[in-house]
Amino acid sequence: MSTSTPNAISTPDTISTPSTSPTITTDALIIGFGKGGKTLAAKLSAAGRKVVVAEASANMYGGTCINIGCLPSKSLILSAEQARRDGANSTPETREAAFEAAIKEKRRVTSMLRDKNYHKLADQDNITVITGRAHFTGPHSVEIATAEGPVAVTASKIFINTGATPRIPDIPGIRTTPGVYTSTGLMDLDDMPQRLVIIGSGFIGLEFASMFADFGTAVTVLQHNAEFLPREDADVAAAIRAQLEAQGVKFLFNADTKAIAPAADGGVRLSVAVKGMTRGASQACDSTPAGTGNAHTDITGATGTTDTATTTSPTGNPTDHATMSHVQTKPSDDGEPRFAEPAEARFCLTTDAVLVATGRTPNVEGLHLEAAGVELTERGAVKVDELLRTTAADIWALGDVNGGPQHTYISLDDYRVVWSQLNGSARPYTVKDRKHVPSSTFLATPYSRVGLNEREAKAAGLDYVVKRLPVAAVPKAQVMRRPDGLMKAIVERNTGRILGAMLLSVESHEVINIVKLAMDLDAPASTLRDMVFTHPTIAEALNDLFA
Repeated sequence: MSTSTPNAISTPDTISTPSTSPTITTDALIIGFGKGGKTLAAKLSAAGRKVVVAEASANMYGGTCINIGCLPSKSLILSAEQARRDGANSTPETREAAFEAAIKEKRRVTSMLRDKNYHKLADQDNITVITGRAHFTGPHSVEIATAEGPVAVTASKIFINTGATPRIPDIPGIRTTPGVYTSTGLMDLDDMPQRLVIIGSGFIGLEFASMFADFGTAVTVLQHNAEFLPREDADVAAAIRAQLEAQGVKFLFNADTKAIAPAADGGVRLSVAVKGMTRGASQACDSTPAGTGNAHTDITGATGTTDTATTTSPTGNPTDHATMSHVQTKPSDDGEPRFAEPAEARFCLTTDAVLVATGRTPNVEGLHLEAAGVELTERGAVKVDELLRTTAADIWALGDVNGGPQHTYISLDDYRVVWSQLNGSARPYTVKDRKHVPSSTFLATPYSRVGLNEREAKAAGLDYVVKRLPVAAVPKAQVMRRPDGLMKAIVERNTGRILGAMLLSVESHEVINIVKLAMDLDAPASTLRDMVFTHPTIAEALNDLFA
């Protein structure tokens, strides 16, 4: 399956300082063109400071969100929803056309935003943008490797804003097999995969599962353990899973991918071990060509037997779903197949594409942080204090690289923390001042939450009441023909304090911000119960939710 590089922007692919100026002395150096760094660069420039911004790739001006994260994925999600509503996901021809149009639109949007972000900084007299990979050579010195050679930069203050990169598990073949992608590559395919296996069932993986299911791809999600969304309340997790399964997404729990290799039909073959499967053939996965035809194992919730059945995909084509075949039980000590309740069973899963969605890790590789005296945490993030200062003087870390919540709006708030120290504030704003970080997952029915859920409130020993409202009871949801989902809130019993809210609802990503604002202002639940909202809106459901 082919991929394509995003459309070129109006700036050259590689930008560097002239060869006559290989050394730069500046007030501030920002490593990485992400949300926090680019906002800080513009602010410093407006204050008359000289700024150098180093970005490793010309395809990443503006940062992760604009190029390979929030915005391109939401563009594709909206296109997929439109394809589902229009019925464009019903035949191979219409699916391909809808997917091709969606990719084209996504590339247009990201190219335009990348161009605007580049010029927003590079066109300022006080800012120099250098395209190249930076690494520290001392406490206040960095070398940037550009296409025209190294550029040395000495800066009074340095800000690390390099973001995060996909975490790739140590699975044989995962880095070398064609057809295995991170989210970046999967969002830039020229051809839509008919079958997709997703390794990992966190919210990033689920967004892609929902999106590709809407396009008409048959999606199978592999989850390492037995519990779906273990950090969410059981009723909320069950509602999210039911929604995805209604879209045709299949789940396989207790599944460990042991190896990945090219399949005989040009796809991808995964050797998967599933705990709790009872018996099967002794044929080895890696010794037999991938199966073909219509015979498939129904893997929905497969934790018991391995009887062969035919699955039904969202498009009605039973050949669309990943093929499960060649099941083998865990061998006994003498090497013979063990058929009496083995600990696990092995089988092959054949698919067109694989998405690795096992989380993201701070992007610190190659920075040579030790040369500047910058330390890392046990989890590999840049170690910072509540002011985002690193262990080296006059070096800060903003955004995903510092181990905080991986959201663009947190990177922006990190900018506020840093700027409050540079602008002479009497009392700097700190990470501890940050309140009630909300989140949204853009599934077919968006899921948004803020604060504590019920299991967290219970674990904290709080005295609370649970408020629930089915989305079907919201008039605007019925008018929009989007009645699926539920709303849930946790309220402290004696004080009426809002402890948290979980909204699996159309437009939840907008409504959750109202709840956050109320929580930030310490407004009791009665404030939202009695607030006058316009009608008909989803927001007015808060009247009934908090009643």
